[in-house]
Amino acid sequence: MPAELSFLRLPATQKGFSRLYQRQIARVITRSQFILGEQVWRFEAEFAGFCDARFAIGVGSGTQALEIALRLSGIQPGRGQEVITTPLTAPFTAHAIVAAGARPVFADVDPETLLLDPAATRRRISRRTAAILPVHLYGESCDLDALRLLAKATGCALIQDAAQAHGTEWNGHPLAHFSDWVAFSFYPTKNLGCLGDGGALVTNRKDLAEKARRFRDGGRAQGHVAQTSGINSRLDELQAAILRIHLQRLKSWNRARARLANLYDRLLAENAPGKVRRPLALPPSRGCHHLYVIRTRHRHALRGYLSKRGIATAIHYEMPLHLHPAFRWLGYRKGDFPAAERAAREVCSLPLHPFLRTSEVRRVADEMGRFFDQL
Repeated sequence: MPAELSFLRLPATQKGFSRLYQRQIARVITRSQFILGEQVWRFEAEFAGFCDARFAIGVGSGTQALEIALRLSGIQPGRGQEVITTPLTAPFTAHAIVAAGARPVFADVDPETLLLDPAATRRRISRRTAAILPVHLYGESCDLDALRLLAKATGCALIQDAAQAHGTEWNGHPLAHFSDWVAFSFYPTKNLGCLGDGGALVTNRKDLAEKARRFRDGGRAQGHVAQTSGINSRLDELQAAILRIHLQRLKSWNRARARLANLYDRLLAENAPGKVRRPLALPPSRGCHHLYVIRTRHRHALRGYLSKRGIATAIHYEMPLHLHPAFRWLGYRKGDFPAAERAAREVCSLPLHPFLRTSEVRRVADEMGRFFDQL
C-alpha cells in the first residue's frame, strides 16, 4: 500500500521549526511576562501591517473575536436582537452570536459560491436585525460590496468572519476596507495558526481598537480597575511568539497554496472531466486558498476509495448549522436552506497545505480519475 497521505501537515512538523520555536519561547520565559507583553504588541503591529489595516487586537480565539466585535457593535443580552449569518460554517460562528446575547438568523448560501447570499440576507432583515455576519468560507471573499450596501441601508453592523481568510482581498482591497471589524482565528489548521487557540480583531478605527483592548482585558485600561464591561480573552505571549514566526512566512505559504490549487484544477480537469465541480469564486475575490473543496454526489464512495489508498480527506461541513442539535431551539427545519443542505451532502476537502508536494497532488488526482473511471 502507498505511504499515507495525511490531510494536513502543520509547520511544527517541518524541519527547523522546533529550533525557531525554542528560541522564541526561551525569550518569553526569560522576560517572564506571559500575558499582554512585547510579543503580543509586536505581533499586533505586524499582523495589522499584513492586513493593510491600522490596528490588530490579539484575543483568546476567533470565536471570542466575533463575540467582542458583536458586543462593541451594540449587541446586548435581553434586547431581542438578531444577527444574520450563513448556516454553512463551523458552529463557532453561531456560538459567538449567542454568547454576545443575540439570536442567530440564518440566510441561505449562493448555490454556486456557497457563500452568504446577499439577496437571501436581504429577505431576512427585520426591525430586530442588529448585524450581518458573513463568513469568508474556504478563504474566498463574500460579496462585500453588496453586503456593505445592505448593512448601510438598514443600519446594521457588518462584521466579517475571516477565520479562513488570512490574506484574502475583495476587488483589490483588504477586508478591513469594508467594515469596522474583521475577526480572525489562529487555530493551528488555519493559514496563519499558532500552537493552540488564538484570534485577533482588525479595524481601522482607533476608538474601536482602544475599546477592544479594554474589553478583552476585563474592561481595564490600567491597573486593576474595570472601567467598562469586559471578558477575559487575551492572546498570550507564547502564542504571539509562535505567530510572529509563522507570519514571516505567510505570504510565501499562501502563494504555495495557490500554485497547488491551480495544479489540482488542471489535473482534475484532465483526469476527471465533468465529474466534480468547485465552488465558484466571485471574480473580485482574491482568495487565500485555505481549503481545496470539490463537490460530488459520490462523496461517500470517493472518500472510502481514497482512504483505502492511503489518502485522507475531510468535510467542511457535513451538516448546516440549522440542523445541529445545539441550534434546534431556533426552530428551523430540514429544507429551510436547500442550497446549504445540498452543499453539505456534496462537499469534500482534498489535502492542501504549503508543505504538500506536487507529486502528492498528482497522486490524489490520479486516484480520483481511477475512481470516476470505474463508475
